[in-house]
Amino acid sequence: MKRCLLPFALACALISSCNTQSPTETESGGIVVVSQKNGPRLGYCKESGVGIITKGRHAFKDLNRNGELDPYEDWRLSPEKRTEDLLMQLEIEEMAGLMLCSHMQNLPGTDINHYGGKIFTESDANPYDLTDEQLVFLKKDHCKSVLLARADRLSDIVKWNNNVQRYVEGTDHGIPVILLSDPRNSASSDMIFEAGCGGEISRWPNSIGLAATFDPELVKQFGRISAQEYRALGITTSLHPQVDVPTDPRYWRYDGTFGDNVALTTDMARAYCDGMQTSPKGKRISGVWGYGSVNAMAKHWYGYGAQEGGRDSHFAFGEYAVYPGGNLAMHMLPFSEGAMKLEDGTGSVSAVMSTYSLLWDQDPSGENVAVSFSDYFIGKQLRGDCGFDGVVCTDWDVTFDCTGMDGLGKGKPWGVEDLSVGERHFRVLKSGADQFGGCNDIEPVLEACGIWAEKYGEGAAMERFQASARRILLNMFRVGAFENPYLDFDESRAVAGCAEFMEAGYQAQLKSVVMLKNAGGVLPVKERLKVWFPVKHYPYVPGLWGGFTPERYAYPADTALVSKFFELVDSPEEADFALVMIDGPDSGVGYDEADRAKGGNGYVPVSLQYEDYTAEMAREHSIAGGNPLEETADRSYKGKTVSTRNRDDMVCVQKTRAALGNKPLVLVVKSGRPLVFSEIEPYADAILLNCGVQAQAILDLIGGKAEPSGLLPMQMPADMATVETQQEDVPFDVKCYTDSEGHCYDYAFGMNWSGVISDARTAKYAR
Repeated sequence: MKRCLLPFALACALISSCNTQSPTETESGGIVVVSQKNGPRLGYCKESGVGIITKGRHAFKDLNRNGELDPYEDWRLSPEKRTEDLLMQLEIEEMAGLMLCSHMQNLPGTDINHYGGKIFTESDANPYDLTDEQLVFLKKDHCKSVLLARADRLSDIVKWNNNVQRYVEGTDHGIPVILLSDPRNSASSDMIFEAGCGGEISRWPNSIGLAATFDPELVKQFGRISAQEYRALGITTSLHPQVDVPTDPRYWRYDGTFGDNVALTTDMARAYCDGMQTSPKGKRISGVWGYGSVNAMAKHWYGYGAQEGGRDSHFAFGEYAVYPGGNLAMHMLPFSEGAMKLEDGTGSVSAVMSTYSLLWDQDPSGENVAVSFSDYFIGKQLRGDCGFDGVVCTDWDVTFDCTGMDGLGKGKPWGVEDLSVGERHFRVLKSGADQFGGCNDIEPVLEACGIWAEKYGEGAAMERFQASARRILLNMFRVGAFENPYLDFDESRAVAGCAEFMEAGYQAQLKSVVMLKNAGGVLPVKERLKVWFPVKHYPYVPGLWGGFTPERYAYPADTALVSKFFELVDSPEEADFALVMIDGPDSGVGYDEADRAKGGNGYVPVSLQYEDYTAEMAREHSIAGGNPLEETADRSYKGKTVSTRNRDDMVCVQKTRAALGNKPLVLVVKSGRPLVFSEIEPYADAILLNCGVQAQAILDLIGGKAEPSGLLPMQMPADMATVETQQEDVPFDVKCYTDSEGHCYDYAFGMNWSGVISDARTAKYAR
């Protein structure tokens, strides 16, 4: 049949003469949505120049506005065929734009962003308007992957997404913008659960809390639900799951992992990615990929959980991961055996993010550069040995200059500080990676293309860029991004406020809480007993991105909520029991500029106890070290003392016990990583570990409306001596704490009302 291009109304009239189920169109705010039988919904903006092509009884978007139905515009073809057709039409600038992943974008923009030359608070802009900076990088730089970091209202997200898609639709062959997101579903203590009543997205435990359920099927359910919610927000790529194995208990990002059992982490990684990427029936395009899929990006390839001294590689002072136990290979398994061996039909996680870390002396060639720049870790191991042909994206800002030892917002070019920004981009491409996290600027990518052409020839440069563009485009076609990137608020709201999803998240929160102690069966507590609920001291904390959290005294949960369960009283004398809520110890990040100013090297311990800690058993000399910004390569902190910011949490527990006498003290500890319990456990009758849930979930458990079932996804060390002498890359190598009841706080320990839990989960995953 001859191809034809007709005004849409005329096309509909012709089709309807022989087909009663012809395409229909609706328009709102300049966005046209075309619905058709046995075909996808199409969305486009009239002002963009994109129109509709009819062929037979089907409608297609004329994305490149040439009046012809190109194969990449034909949704009946496979994602692979569509990708190849579009790839051959792209200019080098368009391919370079595909390789960009923007800085974090906030709605509204922060004070570094502008609207008509003014910051938001001084402008007449709406939160969902595009910033001046976005207008530049979306068109001039052809950036197609945008990280949406913060937005307060669903309505703002919907309007902003539609503004973005409208703005780019008439450019670059009609390639839509892909929205990326870090985890969005984490619960906070002050949220109140009311299924379907006002919540904009379901709330779940963070990853270490999900790990405490020891239930991969629950994690798969989370993946399925969050994928639907992400699509309702316009998000088609998740910058998670984080499947690093945190083999050092001080690890800064412990709460974002599934704990230090590689078998559980591997199963969780597989379940998470299967849930995110598998479209429900009725929304599928090719295999199980489709309009309900979200491309998962497993991170961070690999070995990131073994940071020396627990310091983090976001910072120059934490750039090195070390392997004194020779155990690097184990850290690969959640990727190679989990995320890359999926069961539901997508085969493998669609993308991988590389770690910031420089894996000290682990490259057989002897080269010491961060993983993003490494031919060995990306090219040989990930691309070669693992056969991974999905998208590889660097973590954010690895190609830019670092200007300070303790700056989180600065560049992270570990091991290649002597190269220019353009040369670092070249090294990333040479390693086998495809995208540059945190880069809005096309110029250094084009510079890298020029370096490639100079070294290997222009044809080779084009082939290298096409290889990355092919992987990126394939992920876009698999999730149906080209057909309708626009959002409808009512449809989004129906998903984001879904009572079923919110209930599932809340039930997961309940399952994630670990009961560590219940002396004398004091839990559950009867309703309406009188409770003394001490105020908590929140210390001054400097912000990692600037600013600070001010010192304050406040209740650690809404007293109105607590009052729904128990009668609040003003003194221990009046109380039947006390409820104390505290946080795990916070001693900082292992580096102190004040120490350096006094002539030290700047390095201090990371402590997991509340009392001041002196590192008498630390290494005499660090394993790794050296940075152009510091004078010494020895990062030892042996003999130095560090104070914990929230020591008053421990003091509160001790003072509450003294005031209560023999009355029960119920202690809730919120922590996403191990801590030393010897300073607080003896004073408590019952202890619950909160890995990140709403206060209401804690109160439901204390009051007996639900029964604890969580298991420890980490070991709790007996003291800091065992923390200091363990090996950063080896799991389960600390001496664990034993409490006054004789229970050892080892991996997979947990209690319910009947006592210590022993079930199928402990049989499978206990070490």
